Amino acid sequence: MHNFQELKIWQKAMDVAEQTYILSAEFPKEEKFGLTSQIRRSAVSIPSNIAEGAGRNTNGEFRNFLGIASGSSNELFTQLILSNRLHLISEDKTQALIKDLIEVQKMNYTLIKKFSK
Repeated sequence: MHNFQELKIWQKAMDVAEQTYILSAEFPKEEKFGLTSQIRRSAVSIPSNIAEGAGRNTNGEFRNFLGIASGSSNELFTQLILSNRLHLISEDKTQALIKDLIEVQKMNYTLIKKFSK
């Protein structure tokens, strides 16, 4: 069992989720139940699954939740690109958030490999 609040990956994933909420607040009102909702759920899912996995009893269980977080990060990545293509967020803001998201993905991959041994 790990203290999730001390994990750098959880902290960085929380930053990504926070920035996603801030950016998606600028989306048009008609997207409230569409892309805004979906992008926020994906962003929140990343640190949530890291935290849930950290509270499990075995490293294998933790690895499983890291895998779910990985899927959510890919989902968020796709939604950010789509948001940019639909001109809901600028290229600069998209790339800045994607840069942070890629950092989380790399950290996640490293942890998954560590717990796969």
